[in-house]
Amino acid sequence: MIPTIVWGTGNVGRAAVRAVAAHPALELSGVLVHNPDKDGRDAGELAGLDRTLGVAASTDIEAALAARPRAVVYAASGDIRPDDALADIVRAIRAGAVVVTPALYAFYDHRSAPAESRDQVLSAIEDGGGSLFVSGVDPGWGNDVLPLLVAGLGSEVETIRCQEIFDYTTYDQPDSVRYLVGMGQPMEYEPPMLANGIPTMVWGGQIRLLARALGADIDEIRETVDRRPLDETVATERMGEFEAGTQGAVRFEVQGIVGGAPRLIIEHVTRIHPSCARDWPTPPDGDGAHRVIVEGRPRIEVTVEATDEDGNRSAGGNATAVGRLVGAVEWLAAAEPGLYDALDVPLRPAAGILGRTAP
Repeated sequence: MIPTIVWGTGNVGRAAVRAVAAHPALELSGVLVHNPDKDGRDAGELAGLDRTLGVAASTDIEAALAARPRAVVYAASGDIRPDDALADIVRAIRAGAVVVTPALYAFYDHRSAPAESRDQVLSAIEDGGGSLFVSGVDPGWGNDVLPLLVAGLGSEVETIRCQEIFDYTTYDQPDSVRYLVGMGQPMEYEPPMLANGIPTMVWGGQIRLLARALGADIDEIRETVDRRPLDETVATERMGEFEAGTQGAVRFEVQGIVGGAPRLIIEHVTRIHPSCARDWPTPPDGDGAHRVIVEGRPRIEVTVEATDEDGNRSAGGNATAVGRLVGAVEWLAAAEPGLYDALDVPLRPAAGILGRTAP
């Protein structure tokens, strides 16, 4: 069994605790939390399970890492604290842990990560013997392994488009929704997540991964952003009111330009209410979906809908992204210490998990 710590119990962390507890090769050895109100509470309660797991959450990072866990699922957010997240992860790697996380966008394709950040990670790997694998929570597999699998089913490929289409009222992070993405803000407000260059910083690595796997040379990476206001004030169950005239929907693309044309495209279409931007792509039903469209011969379109936590599509997306990360731990623990990406780490089958009941 591989002693594994889950660091953080928010949207991603809850799913991570459940995934580690269910995995036959992993042992949930600790849970780290920031909120003192969670200190001492059972991991099963924090993860929304109907049973206890016998592991108490702790705020003591030093003690947790001093126990030399073999793996850490770093589930704390890096959206508004990227430097702190990097410091935490470097600390865990230096303690000898295999770390899997969605928190470091620049490391989706670690070859293109900023040299200063990459050097910190490489130094920690050399000192402690740990490893790092980063994959997105949007989810990462929807922008790397799934499109590559689907493209491999055709004989000719002209473009690959990866879409996330979501109603953000199901996304339990009000600060990110309102301020990072700008939902409910005046149209003159400039959302940090949509600022020039930021979409490329976040998703450009996935474009580069796709290009590398396909043997394509990227001329450049371009961005497009479109925003729409709400026609009327809407009330949401989780985040209150969003006023008419404020931002109600966002559509952006990160485009890998190959041979002068957009060939590799990651697109996000997000709304705070289904009445906004009705002419944009919509999910087949419910709150959201992930879709891969391969234009070529034949044309192939695959739509994935995942639900978790009583039918929540956002939670389902988190859970599948976490499943990819947690499923990689066993392979990483057996591999040489190092920096890995989605093209390195195989997608592990779920065989062996069937029928397992977490303690």
